Amino acid sequence: MYEVRFHGRGGQGAVTAATILADAAFREGKDVQAFPIFGVERRGAPVAAFMRMDTKPIDLKTQIYEPDFIVVLDPTLLDVIDVTKGLKEGGKIIINSSKKASEFKFGKAKVYTIDATKIAVKHGLGTKTNPIVNTAILGAYSK
Repeated sequence: MYEVRFHGRGGQGAVTAATILADAAFREGKDVQAFPIFGVERRGAPVAAFMRMDTKPIDLKTQIYEPDFIVVLDPTLLDVIDVTKGLKEGGKIIINSSKKASEFKFGKAKVYTIDATKIAVKHGLGTKTNPIVNTAILGAYSK
């Protein structure tokens, strides 16, 4: 089983990103699950979304506690919550940031960065004050 956890803020597209990734895996014949977790918060509040896929039927009905990959759509969350909690040994993290990956240290995790905000603004995805970064970061994830 392969599991991905997305961290973002309401309105950035974390839930949609998990759904798009699950749809792509389903089209490749995988069994998938995609689901969010959030409270009654409003736009801009922290949101987590999950996607798991496997070649066998998935019987789990829980959050993802030990992801293989973590996607961070909003780098300000790094100061608010432990986005790497439970990341599997050898796990990977992609962060929406203009900083270099080497500027982030998360144990032995492999870190990647992409300035998804800049890409979203350049291509008119959302607005300058509320860019929708999910598609840009999914493109980087797919590489």
